[in-house]
Amino acid sequence: MSNCYCHPAKGGGSPLTLAPEGMRVLKRPLIQRFLNNLPKGPHNPPSVTAPTIGLYNLAAMTPIRILIVDDHPIMRVGIAALISSSKEMLAVGQAGTGEEALQQHAALHPDVTLMDLRLPGISGAETIRRIRQKTPDARFIVLTTYEGDEDIHQAMEAGASGYLVKGLPQEMLVAAVRRVHAGGRYFPPPVSQVLAARTRDSSLSPRERQVLELVAKGQSNKEIASTLGITEATVKCHVSVILSRLNAADRTQAVMTALQRGLIHM
Repeated sequence: MSNCYCHPAKGGGSPLTLAPEGMRVLKRPLIQRFLNNLPKGPHNPPSVTAPTIGLYNLAAMTPIRILIVDDHPIMRVGIAALISSSKEMLAVGQAGTGEEALQQHAALHPDVTLMDLRLPGISGAETIRRIRQKTPDARFIVLTTYEGDEDIHQAMEAGASGYLVKGLPQEMLVAAVRRVHAGGRYFPPPVSQVLAARTRDSSLSPRERQVLELVAKGQSNKEIASTLGITEATVKCHVSVILSRLNAADRTQAVMTALQRGLIHM
């Protein structure tokens, strides 16, 4: 037998190949036959049921288990179909709400969860936050239609390791799952660019967001004051801060900017 060594194959192909370059793939039956023919002794156990070559255990090559969370059934089916077309991934569960996601994650313990941000009841970001409170090593990739810097920021703050916008090529989804499952982060260039353009002083406090949402609904300062139980002077102060931080000339421009950035959603 010629001198050779084993190393992991690249690109998701056969788990082991022989080097140097040009030699054939080392098949599992050949490995087992070779190991079974080794002389029995103190350093060679009589049987090997799961041979380990280098850092790879041949019995441990299992698909990445994925939980899909999206409030649209058709979207869940489509994502599951994409996942099923890859031998590297396996869809183990689906959820349509944040509450269902909490239950499914606790029951299934997926390797990676694909999470939409807009869910009925608990938001996607809050669902990620709650799951990670109980399971700190849980891994999430946000898969959503929202492209605003605030949406991305909130997802990262909650604990997401990847952020993808729906409509992406299948190859990008597979790459993101691989990276996040391996403990890395995945933010494609468009997402990274949006996040990089975010300025620190453009964030709004929870109260300012409340005021802005009511402004977006067409409420006057007096109506906002009545809704929130604060004075009209306080509302005027909040509106002034909102216009300044969003670099908006008036309330309408502030609402448009907030919608684009993901500070509010209609």
